[in-house]
Amino acid sequence: MSSFAIARARRALQSAFLDMDMPLRRADSVTNEVWIADEYVIRVNRRLDPRLRREASLAPHLPAEVGYPTIVAYGGKPGSDWLIVKRVTGTVLSRCWPTMSRLERREAIHQLAGRLKALHSAPAPRDLPDIDSSAPQLLSSVTFSPVMPLLVAIDRAKTLPYIDVSLLTDTEALVTDTASALSPFDTTGIVHGDLTFENILWDGKRITAILDFEWARPGPRDLDLDVFLRFCSLPHLHVAEDYEHLTHAADYREVPWWLAEDYPELFDLPNQFDRVRLYAIAYDVRDLLLHPPQGPVGDLSQHHPYHRLSNTIAGTGYLSTFDTPATVV
Repeated sequence: MSSFAIARARRALQSAFLDMDMPLRRADSVTNEVWIADEYVIRVNRRLDPRLRREASLAPHLPAEVGYPTIVAYGGKPGSDWLIVKRVTGTVLSRCWPTMSRLERREAIHQLAGRLKALHSAPAPRDLPDIDSSAPQLLSSVTFSPVMPLLVAIDRAKTLPYIDVSLLTDTEALVTDTASALSPFDTTGIVHGDLTFENILWDGKRITAILDFEWARPGPRDLDLDVFLRFCSLPHLHVAEDYEHLTHAADYREVPWWLAEDYPELFDLPNQFDRVRLYAIAYDVRDLLLHPPQGPVGDLSQHHPYHRLSNTIAGTGYLSTFDTPATVV
């Protein structure tokens, strides 16, 4: 597997007229094959979707404050397309976080707030390719209501084996009753779509870049809260295995509050808690369809999307881990 993967990376370097024999080391990634050289980062997408093409199209529209690296080249074909960017100094923030002081952590969030404000204020390009159907949150700005794709997905989920249909019926009722909370569903700005500390670089004093805009798309700024708050609640589920044992939710408990202090506009939309809960439901229903139960739900991991959805409907999901959620989210 690794020999084929490195061969794909070297073909990308050759196609970009770079030294295909330069030393490479494999980097951790959930979605792509990622290789790091002294000056470059090579990402290869093995899925039949346009995620890297979208990111290459979006990059020129990102504000400089984001720190997105310079694109060297993009190419390939569906199933093995690639993106090469200039390497930015810094280490993944979630890897640094366990050993950072409280003052360093607070400063990192202050800087993150400024970069997010710049990102969310940037106008979304009109010609950005559509995101594929596996993207987080089954919501749309072009249907009668943003939740229409979600309601269709809930109907599909009712037909899955091992599913308690009453859970989906309760989900459908909650979505219908609170759908108006998503008004306005503003899609003039850009959201990152996968905002975790795994996609932020830190050099010991400052954030140097926000990375991986594969799921970026037009959307209301608070749409980024769903993945971000998931990460803060259960950070060990979002980091590389080699330091998962060092990653603890207690170290992230203050993060949402700090971000709210520095970027209050991210948290001040009317019906904010209902909005983020709808985002959470839209994320988990999509994930449930992608990963349906293969046996009785009692045998599933507690973090399976079925249980995540069940907990959200019961009021015990990740949002409940934040005190007075109506104020925070």
